[in-house]
Amino acid sequence: GKTSVLRACAGLLSITGGEAMVLGHDLRRHPSSVRRHVGMLGHAAALYDELSVVENVRFAVRASGAGVDGIDGALDRLGLAGRLRRTAVGRLSAGQRRRVALAVLVARRPALWLLDEPHAALDAEARALLGDVVTEAVSGGATVLLASHEPQASLPLADRVVSLAGGRVVGERS
Repeated sequence: GKTSVLRACAGLLSITGGEAMVLGHDLRRHPSSVRRHVGMLGHAAALYDELSVVENVRFAVRASGAGVDGIDGALDRLGLAGRLRRTAVGRLSAGQRRRVALAVLVARRPALWLLDEPHAALDAEARALLGDVVTEAVSGGATVLLASHEPQASLPLADRVVSLAGGRVVGERS
C-alpha cells in the first residue's frame, strides 16, 4: 500500500479509478507531467556502482532537468565531501549509498519529496541528519510525504499522520 501510494504520486503507477492530482498535475491523464517536480527516495537507490558519488549526483540532477549549482552544497550537507566524493558508489556501505540518494534530492530541490522508509540503513547520526534535511526542505517550501514502519523515527517530522491498512485510510491526525 504505502509504496504504491508513493509510486502513484510520482507518476510511476497508473491510476485506474477516481482522480489523482499532485502539484496541480492530473495523474490519470498525464502521469509523467509531475515527474520533474517530484523526488523519490525508494527502497533501492537508482545509483550506478561504477560512477563516483559526485558523478552519480550530477547525472541524476541533470537527468531531472534541475540545475547543477546545488551539488557541492548537497554533498557537503550529507557528509559526502573529501575522498568520498570521488569514491565509486559500488564501494560504499548501504548507509553511505542512502546519503548519496538523499544528496540527489537536496541538490534537485523538488517541490514534492516522496520518502519510502527513509531511515533504512542509516545510523543514528544519519537519521538525525535526515530529520534536519527534511525540516530544511519543508522550511524551503517543499512538501514531504514519508512512508515508514518506524513511527518513533518518523512522527517527530510529521505535522500530519495518515495510517493505512489494506490500501485504505484507517486513521488520521494533524
